[in-house]
Amino acid sequence: MPANYPELWLNRVDNKLKTGDIAPWLDGIEEINADLSVINGGAMNEINQIHIPSTDMDIDILINNNVYPIPVQNYADGTITMSLDKYQTKQIPISDDQAIGSSYAKIDNVTGLMVQGMLISKFSKAIYSIGPAANTANTPVLVTTGRSGNYDADGKEIILFDGDRLCLTYFDLVKHKKQYDDNKVPLMDRRLVLCSDHINDLLLDRRRFGDLLNNLNAGTIAPVIAGFKTYQYLVNPVYNGTNKLAYESVPEDGQWAGSVSFYGPNIGKKTGMTRQYYKPSVIDTENQSNTLAYRHYFMASPKRNQYIGAIVSGTYVPVA
Repeated sequence: MPANYPELWLNRVDNKLKTGDIAPWLDGIEEINADLSVINGGAMNEINQIHIPSTDMDIDILINNNVYPIPVQNYADGTITMSLDKYQTKQIPISDDQAIGSSYAKIDNVTGLMVQGMLISKFSKAIYSIGPAANTANTPVLVTTGRSGNYDADGKEIILFDGDRLCLTYFDLVKHKKQYDDNKVPLMDRRLVLCSDHINDLLLDRRRFGDLLNNLNAGTIAPVIAGFKTYQYLVNPVYNGTNKLAYESVPEDGQWAGSVSFYGPNIGKKTGMTRQYYKPSVIDTENQSNTLAYRHYFMASPKRNQYIGAIVSGTYVPVA
C-alpha cells in the first residue's frame, strides 16, 4: 500500500509519466541537459527551475576565404532561467482493499486515471508552448485557402464542418514547406502536428490524395507529407486569425484550433520531480477512507523563437 511501499508506488507513477506514449510527436526530443533546481521543496509555492545557456545569434561560415586575419565574431553567451509547469491531481479516495498491495497491476489500477489526466495536461500545454504566438518572418503562420467547409471537393454540399472555415489543402502544405525552405530550416526532422479539423480536411480531399497519401478505412494519413513527419493531436492551440489565444481558450465564431509545425532539434523538454501525497484511513475518522494525490513537473518549449510554425483555418467570405 502507499503507506508501506511509498517509493514503489511513487516510482511506478513517475515512470508512467515519463514514458507515456500519447504524444508521439515528442518522440526522440532530447531532455534539456541542465540541472534541476527545486525551490521551496515540499511547500505550496514549490518551483522546479532549470538554468540553460542561450544565444540569439548564428555562427557565420566563411567559404573559400582569402582574407586574413579571419574576422572575429563576438559570441553572445548568457543564461536564461525557465520554470517547469506544475501538474497536480485532486485527491482521490481509495478503499483499504485498493490500497493494500504493491504489484504494478494494483498500482496502475488505482492510479491509471490520475496518470492519464496529467499526461493529457502536460502534452496539451507542450503543443501550446511550441505553437508560435503570431505570424512573423521566423515563425510563419499559414492561413488555409481551400473550399468552404460546406462543400466537398466535387462541389457537393455537405453538413460536416463549419461553413465559415476554409479547409486545408495539399497546396497549403506545400506552401508551408516553402516557408520552411525560405527560412533554411534543415530538411531532416521537420514535424507537423495536425489538428482534428485539418486531418479531416485531408481525408475528404480524395481527388488529390486518393489512396496514396491517406488510408480512408483507418482514417489516417501518410506518415510523411511534403517533407513533414505528420502526427495528429486533439488538443492543439486555438488561433484567432494568425494570433494564438490563451492556453485552454474555448474557440468562438471564426476561431479554430491550428496545426503546429516545428524542427525537432529546436525543441527542448525537461521532466521534473514527481511528489506523492497519501493520507491513510486510520487518521480520517470522518470518512474512514484513504486519499491519494500526485504533483508532477514538466515543460517543453522551443529553444529559440524560430524553426516553428503553424497552419490555421481561413475564414470564408461570401462574394458580394
